[in-house]
Order: sequence, then C-alpha cells, then structure tokens
Amino acid sequence: MSTLVLEHDCLIQGVQFTEDSFVAHLDDGRSISVPLTWYPRLFTGNRQERENYELIGEGEGIHWPDLDEDVSVDGIIAGRHSGESQRSLDQWLKTRTFSTVNQKESMED
Repeated sequence: MSTLVLEHDCLIQGVQFTEDSFVAHLDDGRSISVPLTWYPRLFTGNRQERENYELIGEGEGIHWPDLDEDVSVDGIIAGRHSGESQRSLDQWLKTRTFSTVNQKESMED
C-alpha cells in the first residue's frame, strides 16, 4: 500500500475569484482552481467577504475572517473538500441569517 506524502514545496501567494470558483496562485507558478461549492462558507459569502482573506503561515493556508473559513495549500493540492459537517454548517448559516437581519433592522432605525 502506498501513502501520499505532501510537503510544503509551495505556498499560496494570492487568491482570485470567478463566479463559481476560487483560484489559488502558488509561488511555484501554478494556479489551482477550486469549485466554491467545495467550501460552502465561501460559496455563501459575498464578494467583499471572499476578498477579505489573510494568508496563514506565510502562505501555507488562507483564512477568511468574515466567513470563519480556513483552507490549507495541502488541502487545495490534494483536492480536499470542506470537512465541515452539515450540522455545523446549518448552525453557522442560522447565525449568519440572524446577524444579517439584525444589521438590516439597525440600519432602518
């Protein structure tokens, strides 16, 4: 049996979004496109939330503070989808909906 071993041979330099995917630009010259549907929080987020990201560990990963999402370069290269359970996502979506409604009500007052 063989085992896949991933090393940090490359780091993420930046992220770009299309309508249905995000593209991780790596420091070795590659760009890897990943469907947004693989990461439901990114899929749910708006343009401003998606574009507000931070590189983690000098490019070993990406963090989206507005969406509380983290994706590693190893995960992108390996083609791993979000490991979040449906229950966790549903709870986050309820909080997000509640938060959005409160923001709208505050603006109307």
